[in-house]
Amino acid sequence: MFNIRHMMQIRWCLMVFILLTCFLNKGFSQYLPKEELLFLTAEWKGERFDDGRPKIPQSLLVRAMQIGFDDAWTILRNEGYGNQFEGGWKVVHENKPFVGRALTAIYMPKRPDVEDAILKRGHQKGFKGNTNAWPIELLQQGDVYVADGFGKVAGGTLIGQTLGTTIFNRSGTGVVFDGGARDVDGLAEIEGFNALVRDFHPSFLEESMLVGLNTPTRIGQAIVLPGDMVLCNKEGVLFIPAHLAEKVVVTAEFIQLRDAFGKERIQAGQYSVGQIDNQWDDAIKRDFLDWLGRRPDKVNMTKEQLDQLMQKRTW
Repeated sequence: MFNIRHMMQIRWCLMVFILLTCFLNKGFSQYLPKEELLFLTAEWKGERFDDGRPKIPQSLLVRAMQIGFDDAWTILRNEGYGNQFEGGWKVVHENKPFVGRALTAIYMPKRPDVEDAILKRGHQKGFKGNTNAWPIELLQQGDVYVADGFGKVAGGTLIGQTLGTTIFNRSGTGVVFDGGARDVDGLAEIEGFNALVRDFHPSFLEESMLVGLNTPTRIGQAIVLPGDMVLCNKEGVLFIPAHLAEKVVVTAEFIQLRDAFGKERIQAGQYSVGQIDNQWDDAIKRDFLDWLGRRPDKVNMTKEQLDQLMQKRTW
């Protein structure tokens, strides 16, 4: 008797089969075709990379580094996005959060005939070497390399120090691998780099093959699309759909300001906890706006965004 988990596994396998069929029958670009990516990310209205990936502005990525991780998760849940978080990682640097745009890859257990076909067509299209280097060739500054390595650790080590250095030189960020990595000490020496992986292991990558690049990807119980904002810290990883990135950042910034105001006013004895924790009356709202006006360097949102947030009860 099938349960919901069985149904989800069947749907996932079917999607991967369709994608693999697409890769092997479309002259091989190893990408999800650009028109399909445009279709899947149609709600994104901003700039895109040449391959169709949403290009979240660098300025927004910088701001996202300062927002509350739990706040961002709650905002996504309130928007109906309940499958964007995955925890349970080993981290190179626990206290070094990082953020970027997702560049995705899917690996599967090796099957020689399929791997040979992928290698042949990939080399014809200009890719060099083994397939595990191909996603790295596509990285842009501000990207995070996100890979489904089907949870393989021993023999599933997608990077060591050499590839980690190349990744950081290209992206300036780090990686999220549902798989393994090797040479943890060497990776820790790469200044500014970080990685979330299932575990570390001294083995080399073997019996794995790349079957998807720039595609919708499952990471544990979460889904990530190319171009999503990838927010990482020691709690785990949060994949923020590109079209919601600005809303999540602005709302989370507002929550931080609101909380700072409330804490200051409670400590000063001006308001009670009950007044701050419940819907504010007009007097508190005016006080808050005046408080914000004296801290212009702390307010990144526009007046229109602030007005919209002030009208909502949910914050």
